[in-house]
Amino acid sequence: MPQKSQHSAFKMPSKVHITGRTSTITNSFVQAIIPQIEPSDEEITLVLEVLGMSDTGTECSYCGAEATQWDHLNAIVRNKRPTGYITNIANLVPACGTCNQSKGAKHWKIWMLGTAAQSPSSRRIPDIETRVERLTAFESIFETERINFEAVVDPKLWDEYWAEHENVVESMKKAQNKADQVWESIQVNIRTR
Repeated sequence: MPQKSQHSAFKMPSKVHITGRTSTITNSFVQAIIPQIEPSDEEITLVLEVLGMSDTGTECSYCGAEATQWDHLNAIVRNKRPTGYITNIANLVPACGTCNQSKGAKHWKIWMLGTAAQSPSSRRIPDIETRVERLTAFESIFETERINFEAVVDPKLWDEYWAEHENVVESMKKAQNKADQVWESIQVNIRTR
């Protein structure tokens, strides 16, 4: 019987790039300006009822796993800018981390029924149609508020804010360039030992 190589069990961690975090920075810039409206107990109870849940048993609205967070049903960030949706009970549903990460900024229904990695359809969630019906009912009962942020903020202030974002991203690119140089210097030193 051939001996199993240890190499097949080993996977080197991916090299981290500073510029690989620009979407995190962009999300922070958007989330820093998104209004948050705290729901009442009655609103939370109604949302859970519409989604077929109770206070004692929240589950992921998309797949039924244990809910670990509340997800924006409609993305608040798309194409590196705010979509106009805000953080309020009309735009939040219980979710698991797997679904929240997989869904990203995609439209919830297209994602749920699509072939994206870790989508409920890809994972063959048995009651997916019922879940889609509940979320459709949720959307019809709770109208999501959408704001044209550019129309309500002074244009100069808006442009200055996004220029700061670009400055941070450019600084990250410069830092990545320096990181590559430092990395190469270290690599050369290791190879010459």
